[in-house]
Amino acid sequence: MTAAAPRMPRVRATRRLTDIPRWATLERELFAAQDKAWRVFADRYTESDGRLVFRDALGRGLDGRDGVDDFYEPFFNWPTLYVLGGSADLLAAARRHWRGVSAQLTDMGMLQDGLERGYDWFHQGEGMLLFYGLCLADPGDRELRELACRFADFYLPGGPNYDPGHRVLRAPHIGSAGPRWGFSDHDTYFPWSPALRPYGLPLDWIAEVSSFEELAASPELARAYGQQMWDRMGRGDTIVNLAATGLATQAHLLTGERRYADWVAEYVGAWRERLAGHDVVPDNAGLHGAVGEHLDGRWYGGHYGWAWPHGLSPVASAALVGASNATLLTGDPGFLELARNPLDAVLRHAEQRGADEMGTLGGRWLPHLRAMPAERTLMVPQRHDDSGWFDFTVMPSQLPLSLWHFSRDPADRDRIERLRAGANWDWTTVHVQRIKDEAGHEEPWYEFLSGRNPDFPERMLAAALAVCAERVAAIEDDDVDPTVGPDALGIHHWQERNPVVTEALLQLTTGSPQVLYNGGLAQLHVRYHDADGRRPGLPADVAALVTDIRPDHTVVELVNLGGTTRSLVVQAGSYTEHPVHTVAVDDGPARETGGRYCGVELPGHTRVRLTLTMTLRGATPTPGSPWEAA
Repeated sequence: MTAAAPRMPRVRATRRLTDIPRWATLERELFAAQDKAWRVFADRYTESDGRLVFRDALGRGLDGRDGVDDFYEPFFNWPTLYVLGGSADLLAAARRHWRGVSAQLTDMGMLQDGLERGYDWFHQGEGMLLFYGLCLADPGDRELRELACRFADFYLPGGPNYDPGHRVLRAPHIGSAGPRWGFSDHDTYFPWSPALRPYGLPLDWIAEVSSFEELAASPELARAYGQQMWDRMGRGDTIVNLAATGLATQAHLLTGERRYADWVAEYVGAWRERLAGHDVVPDNAGLHGAVGEHLDGRWYGGHYGWAWPHGLSPVASAALVGASNATLLTGDPGFLELARNPLDAVLRHAEQRGADEMGTLGGRWLPHLRAMPAERTLMVPQRHDDSGWFDFTVMPSQLPLSLWHFSRDPADRDRIERLRAGANWDWTTVHVQRIKDEAGHEEPWYEFLSGRNPDFPERMLAAALAVCAERVAAIEDDDVDPTVGPDALGIHHWQERNPVVTEALLQLTTGSPQVLYNGGLAQLHVRYHDADGRRPGLPADVAALVTDIRPDHTVVELVNLGGTTRSLVVQAGSYTEHPVHTVAVDDGPARETGGRYCGVELPGHTRVRLTLTMTLRGATPTPGSPWEAA
């Protein structure tokens, strides 16, 4: 294993592969299928320079600011696939598409200095996933490092968006152009759209208006309502801005500059202090840092907050993104209380309800509830306004599971067990579905890790293969002319056909959940490097399965299906933040490792089971590769 770092402990597989595990065969089939699928997508929908085939323009809709994220999202998980072991040229392809789309959006006037001019971080977080993935895949790249710093500097003290005196980001719509007050570039504006009707009115306590129809019918009333939104929701801080900490976290990881980590701790700390005076984490702070400053004292009512439009999903996701970034950079687990609070707040009001009583954002659960033998299951309120808690649906499982995965705290696992006990549908079932964030299979994975779902790997991989094939077929059968405008080709058209699927591979090969879609960084439990290829990911012919991630040990199965010896490096954490103390091979004794990496040699047609002990976040997070550490 000459390509590995010289001081790296190394183990060698000696167990011959007699019966090939079905999961291993399916895993390699999934890698092979996606290697073809992303090329089909690129050939159909992108130009030679990487931009999407699109001859229209953005910025002409009702709010004039939407759409940037939608152009990046079709490629959001392509760098992740490369990091897991996708084809060698996938990194260059993902980079080409990121550059091409950035140039395309700049031409449309949507970017300034390479970054979105100003929009909410519920959407900006989605659009940044491609960039974050590229940074994880190629952290030594100078251009990415310089861009990460430039992007983050828009949010640090001295930049246009942050007020260090009051520790607030100044507006819900922020970016490289600084605060973009209100919700459009017009003075007053109500963002009326049929898609928003199910969520009701954002300022429901303003008595003059009671329905969308009234606003649609009266431009004068709509302008007045828009002015109220501008005054109360279009300025000041909102909790989804916590997702902006991903920029500074990325800059710190790539450069080691302390000022980025200090800002993350300072800004997340401000929200942590706002929670200290409330039972529920507020969703807003005014320009002077006071909760409810522009909302007559209400802790709810901020843009993408508790009242409108989605409630729990953006609030809890942003809190978890911010808290995990701060914890990663400081080592202080106290930040995670900010992430726990939204989940516990709604659980205090949980009820058993029927599927016909489910509110908004319930589509993800329809396959589960259709197969449910009981009439009712546990649901939580997603939103809160002057009337109290409302809009009940099933708890988005990715949130509590991602929190437990990050903390590995028994109390966070107890929360999941409470949800499981209250659910009257089968948590072991794998539903063949693909939603926008490519999550949705947390429950059967959790059951597998708990020893209650042994066939999960095979069923999950088969489902991923089916989704990939379905997307390829949709691309090949697509008769829409991609050069026409959005009336025929909506800007979600490409997302709906992205054939790259990484959730199954993340869960099974790394023991990790899908990345939080609204701006999360990848929190990988373990990851791999191809020692001979000196690149991230599993080598050719090698399959991996993480079967246990308990705090005191991690179990990884590695299989070489081919006849050629493969060498790889096992790493704990996205950024080697989990130091590995010992490794045991098969049923043998544990050996001390004393480092951040462990080398493994897999002769042809062999398999090995590694049992690792590690300390979660026991080391300073450091990007790079084993060869840089040599």
